[in-house]
Amino acid sequence: MKLYYIPAACSLAPNIVAHELALDFTLVRMVPKTHRTAEDEDYFSINPLGYVPLIELEDGTRLREGTAILQYLGDLKPDTQLVPAHGTLARYRLVEWLGFLSTEIHKGFIPLLYARLAGDYVDTARPKLRARFEWIDGELDGKDWLMGERFTVADAYLFSLIGWAQASWLTTYVKTDLRLDDLSRLAAWYGRMKERSAVRRAIESEGLIF
Repeated sequence: MKLYYIPAACSLAPNIVAHELALDFTLVRMVPKTHRTAEDEDYFSINPLGYVPLIELEDGTRLREGTAILQYLGDLKPDTQLVPAHGTLARYRLVEWLGFLSTEIHKGFIPLLYARLAGDYVDTARPKLRARFEWIDGELDGKDWLMGERFTVADAYLFSLIGWAQASWLTTYVKTDLRLDDLSRLAAWYGRMKERSAVRRAIESEGLIF
C-alpha cells in the first residue's frame, strides 16, 4: 500500500492510523509547488484533483478523500475498534464526527491558511472556527477521546487539523492566529494524543518535530 502525503497536511491522519494498525505501507511525498512526487511522478496523473491524501492498494486501486480512507483503513482490522462496526449507532456517530471535522474544522481553516487571498473574510472565519473548537472542548467533558473511552480514526483526523493552530512545527510557517491553549479539555486531549506512539512515529516519518 502507498500513502501519498504532504508533511503536516490532513494526510497525517491516515498516516497515524496506518501506524496504529501496524500496516505495511510506503509513504510517497507530494511537493505542492510542483505537484510532483518525490519519485518525480506527475501527481495529477495519480489524482487529477491534485490533493492528498490518496492511498494506492497492492492491486493498483486508488482511494481518495480522507474520511473514506480513514474508514477503509480502520475496517482492515475491525478488532482494533478504531472504526465501529457497520450498522451500529457508534458507526454513525463516527461518520457524524468525520463529517463535522471535514466541513466545520477542515474547511473552516481554509480562509486562515490563505489569509491574504481571503481578505476581510478572515475576520468572520476565525471566530466561527474558534466557536467550533469551543464546542469540541465541551464535547470532551468526561471523555478521553472524541467517541468516549476509545481512540478512533476521528481523533487522528482532529489531531492533523488542530496542528494548524497548535503545533510549533507548523505555526512557525503558517500564521493562523488561532490559539486554543485556554480550552482545557481540548488541551488535555491534545496532550494524550502526543503521547501515543503511533502519533509520534507518524510525525517523525514526515520529518516533523514536536
